[in-house]
Amino acid sequence: MAKIAIILGHPDPAESRLCRALAKAYQEGASSKKHDAILIDVATLDFPFLRSQEDWSAGRENTPPALFGPQAAIEAADHIVIIYPLWLGTMPAMLKAFLEQTLRPGVALKYDQGMPKGLFQGKSARVIVTMGMPAFFYRWWFWAHSLRNLERNILGLVGISPIRRTLYGAIEQQGYAEISTWLDEMRDLGRQAL
Repeated sequence: MAKIAIILGHPDPAESRLCRALAKAYQEGASSKKHDAILIDVATLDFPFLRSQEDWSAGRENTPPALFGPQAAIEAADHIVIIYPLWLGTMPAMLKAFLEQTLRPGVALKYDQGMPKGLFQGKSARVIVTMGMPAFFYRWWFWAHSLRNLERNILGLVGISPIRRTLYGAIEQQGYAEISTWLDEMRDLGRQAL
């Protein structure tokens, strides 16, 4: 049985969002196999954005109280799932702010002689991104630059490996059948905790 933290990074709490449906489908699949899957809905959390290096460097002691539970769930997780829509070529600002607040020094990394060392070795991740453009275009033309940044400069920095990805593109053009297939894929991934 795996412990899974599912981070729903869409800043709109509306039930109609595809990211929300994907997160719930993943959680359903994981729960059906008795995995301990916790859904962290970033849109429902009230926390400030970091405004200085000093705020971030203060570490765990400076984590906003609203993020104590989510931060503990991420620390306890064997597998982390991050789901978000591509906005202006990257993750929404609220998700980035959440990651900055929760993956602080003393939680996800420490500094050894000025060099960062990840504290999340042994954890794996899956990043799921929805977008209006075709997914192949994002990979080919834009080289999935923001996704690579998340994988290398955030998740990789804190020691998470392997990191898998799932991209769903041209979402406004998809019908019920295609979206149902995506939800089934999420349930399958949840059952496998991948």
